[in-house]
Amino acid sequence: MEYGKLGPNDPGGSSRRSTTPLTNSTPSSNKKLIFLSLLAAALIVTAAISAAVVTLVRSHASADKNHPNLARKPTQAISRTCSKTRFPTLCINSLLDFPGSTTASEEDLVHISVNMTLRHVSHAFFASTGLSYAATESKVSSAYDDCLELIEESMDALSRSFDSILSPSGISDTGVAAGSTEDVMTWLSAALTNQDTCAEGLEGTSGSLKEQMVDNLKDLSELVSNSLAIYSASGSGDFSGVPIQNRRRLMEEDSVNGGNFPRWLSKRDRRLLSLPQSAIQADITVSKSGDGTVKTIAEAIKNVPDHGTRRFIIYVRAGRYEENNLKVGRKKTNVMFIGDGKGKTVITGKRNVIDGMTTFHTASFAASGAGFIARDITFENYAGPEKHQAVALRVGADHAVVYRCSIVGYQDSCYVHSNRQFFRECDIYGTVDFIFGNAAVVFQKCNIYARKPMAQQKNTITAQNRKDPNQNTGISIHNCRILPAPDLASVKGKFPTYLGRPWKMYSRTVYLLSYMGDHISPRGWLEWNGDFALDTLYYGEYMNYGPGAAVGQRVKWPGYRVITSTVEANRFTVAQFIAGSAWLPSTGVAFAAGLST
Repeated sequence: MEYGKLGPNDPGGSSRRSTTPLTNSTPSSNKKLIFLSLLAAALIVTAAISAAVVTLVRSHASADKNHPNLARKPTQAISRTCSKTRFPTLCINSLLDFPGSTTASEEDLVHISVNMTLRHVSHAFFASTGLSYAATESKVSSAYDDCLELIEESMDALSRSFDSILSPSGISDTGVAAGSTEDVMTWLSAALTNQDTCAEGLEGTSGSLKEQMVDNLKDLSELVSNSLAIYSASGSGDFSGVPIQNRRRLMEEDSVNGGNFPRWLSKRDRRLLSLPQSAIQADITVSKSGDGTVKTIAEAIKNVPDHGTRRFIIYVRAGRYEENNLKVGRKKTNVMFIGDGKGKTVITGKRNVIDGMTTFHTASFAASGAGFIARDITFENYAGPEKHQAVALRVGADHAVVYRCSIVGYQDSCYVHSNRQFFRECDIYGTVDFIFGNAAVVFQKCNIYARKPMAQQKNTITAQNRKDPNQNTGISIHNCRILPAPDLASVKGKFPTYLGRPWKMYSRTVYLLSYMGDHISPRGWLEWNGDFALDTLYYGEYMNYGPGAAVGQRVKWPGYRVITSTVEANRFTVAQFIAGSAWLPSTGVAFAAGLST
């Protein structure tokens, strides 16, 4: 939820086409009139048929379970393929409408499904770009802007997935290196998260713009879910992505400080990323005093080349930077931000949902360009607890690293939105759901501080929102310290702190080998609303220690488990959960690949 993500613990807490008849004013154009009239009639009939097909497909979308009737008889290949999905009726009808599907094999239907979904998402994007939001309230316009950004990112993710499925090894037809199985699972999972975030932002709003957007979005989440399920069933399993022959080696590595760089990274960049901060030559220096390249972070981002393949470094000198809508967009790839240290270089803001923003839109700083790195910076949202959702840092970039940073806020301060992420040696402060989102993310050697919330509130550290069982996402907290902030320490008995609560049906969070202070409630975990998701979530604890780590009084939910198997625990480590041993070495950031720390 967006503003609706005030759980039980928070106080208070499409365009229509019109046609006009063609007219003729001169006898000499009678033949042209006849031709144009016939052409117009054909187009009208075609449009009517298309509309009927779309209406028919949509009528089955959300009613799969109760209305299993199909538009037409599917082939055996389509039937078998769609039986693996959560929305089989929509799957069958949408595939039957796609050229070539009725003669396709089950193997062919994997890429046909992604291609068909990409076309639906692309149509929704272009249908939405021309909508006007003049005179709409700020929440609606904020949600609309979010949707355009998110749908465009979904198009990109689906396009890369499609290319990779067609060219599972080597180079795709577009000249881009094909992704691995884990890449495709990640990108499809991210596309689904994007659609959900867009829809959530529109919740609680009203008006013509919202109605048109809802119509444009119809069935998109279900179509992406079906593509994800079909691809997942074609040979990839959960926690996949690391070649079998490499898993033992990766599990035995204690740490990696170099080597295994991606092939596209130049020798110069490999050397550059291994240097200490003082020896790094930045491409742009930001300084408020004017003695740098630019004075603002926004200007620095504007000067980053699109789709960069080498590391582009922005050094932000000490100071407090409050700028609106700071965002490293999806086209700004391989960007590294370096500051002068926690508390010295501070990127801050105060946007929040109470003042009319979506949660997604409140971030003081956001990054969605692949390969994003932040180091030695504080990200802050100082709106305060009374403003509810107010994000300090939002990350949706694939292969993102946040290193030696502070993320400071209250509710929803650290938004790990989507794709693969790694946080190392960070300090994270908040109250309600302050680490939340649907990335595949590992927090390693971080200090996680619960702050004093508002009266009658409970602290919840995580709110993971995995909505689909096929998404390869979750939050892994490994070798961290779970502590009370100074303002909570003296009153911790009045404000219980929980390890997490399930925002969505398949919420997945684990704590491994971490210290837990005595501010953690003996129950450990908190319900979202009644028995919602308690039998479908996956919450696990493995060999944690400290006064708050005792598991004797933990919740008895079907989805909660005390992990006793090292094989199971290893599934949530850097090497396996985010396949980090394949890409993290190129960042120059130390990490533990397996359980050893």
